[in-house]
Order: sequence, then structure tokens, then C-alpha cells
Amino acid sequence: MKLSVAELGKEYIVKDISTGDSELESFLFSLGCYSGEPITLVAHRGSTFVVAIKDARYTIDKDLAAAILVE
Repeated sequence: MKLSVAELGKEYIVKDISTGDSELESFLFSLGCYSGEPITLVAHRGSTFVVAIKDARYTIDKDLAAAILVE
């Protein structure tokens, strides 16, 4: 399932990231967003999503949220 349709407040495990952009994938990796790591969708406002990864929160856009596959 895409993170963009995930339930708010529920913890998921990142299954895959398919952005098609190696720099963007490297950036997400540096944030701790990679396969096997837990991620929680904290809020969804318009076209932005707030996610919790490890002990931090980040705001990502809808395209990036759709590129993160969770289970």
C-alpha cells in the first residue's frame, strides 16, 4: 500500500521506495526511511503529509508519499 493512503496514527513498515530518483532515495535513506524501518503517518493536510521516522517528524509532498510503499 502507498503511504499516501495509509491510516493516520498507525505504524507501518517501509516495504519499498520507488521514486525513480537516486538522489531523492539517498536523501530518504539519510532520514532513516528505508526498507524494514517503521514509519507513522502523523497528519495529512492538503497535498502535504507529516510522517514520523525514528525520533523525528518530516513533511513530505503527495508524490513522495505515494512513492513510499508500506505494509
